[in-house]
Amino acid sequence: MRRVASAVLVLWGAVTVTFLALHLIPGSIVDAIIGQSRVTPEIRAQIIQDYSLDKPLWQQYLGYLGRLLHGDLGHSYNQGVAVSTALEQQAGSTFALLLGGVAFALVGSVVVAVATANRPRWIRGPAATAEVVSVAVPSFWLGILLLTVFSFRLHWFPAIGANGFNGLVLPSIALGLAPAAMLSQVLRQGLERVLEEPFIITARARGLRSAAVLLRHALRHAVLPVVTLTGWLVGAFVSGAVVIESVFSRQGLGHLTVGAISQRDFPLVAAIVLISALVYVVVNLAVDALYPLLDPRLRKAPEVVR
Repeated sequence: MRRVASAVLVLWGAVTVTFLALHLIPGSIVDAIIGQSRVTPEIRAQIIQDYSLDKPLWQQYLGYLGRLLHGDLGHSYNQGVAVSTALEQQAGSTFALLLGGVAFALVGSVVVAVATANRPRWIRGPAATAEVVSVAVPSFWLGILLLTVFSFRLHWFPAIGANGFNGLVLPSIALGLAPAAMLSQVLRQGLERVLEEPFIITARARGLRSAAVLLRHALRHAVLPVVTLTGWLVGAFVSGAVVIESVFSRQGLGHLTVGAISQRDFPLVAAIVLISALVYVVVNLAVDALYPLLDPRLRKAPEVVR
């Protein structure tokens, strides 16, 4: 319950920041809401009424909270539709990219860490170097490199703007490679530490093979820091999706964000900020819920009243 309360405070903070940003933007608040679109005086008057701009600031804030609680994210005058409609049209593509990037990062990190943990230096060394390079390479440059090699030269995958599984492979790799390298470093260190624990020695003494000890016993204990980092890296995945969608000309919230910023579409930008905060909070709550499932030591036995 404490974690849920903290998540609610984070969301409330994001809502408050977007409200303050609207009032701190230089110029008229109405102009910030309509962006670069042209509207009639009647629509301006309607905006003033909807946002309670003719009332004290605290009443405007309460009205803003009330609209959000009822699912009203406002209207995008540049798009000509409700903000919720614009988000629904683009969210599916972005969430598919996020899932692809997270899946690549998790699977890739586990494979590399398991293959290199407690291995000779000639195996661990190149893997560690590749991890450092992967973290250092900017995602947009990696996306361009992947397009050049696998789309333009080898023609294995479609170049830009493609849908379906083939169109998702290269963007997922570009989005998930740096997190995968970071997670594999953490997981390999955790595996090497766990493999020295007494219960691992006991498992080996029972005649279990090295692969069984590594996968059935050591991996489960070493994966906890990786789960923690995965929740923390959600912010990097969400922000990286903006760049990757631009490089690969994919439709999605990233593409929508770039257009909203260039058109000064404040209601749309604010809604995307709130959606990003919501995704971050939900994922971290899910990570907290996974801990007791992965580590039985975190489960508290009920107290027996005598």
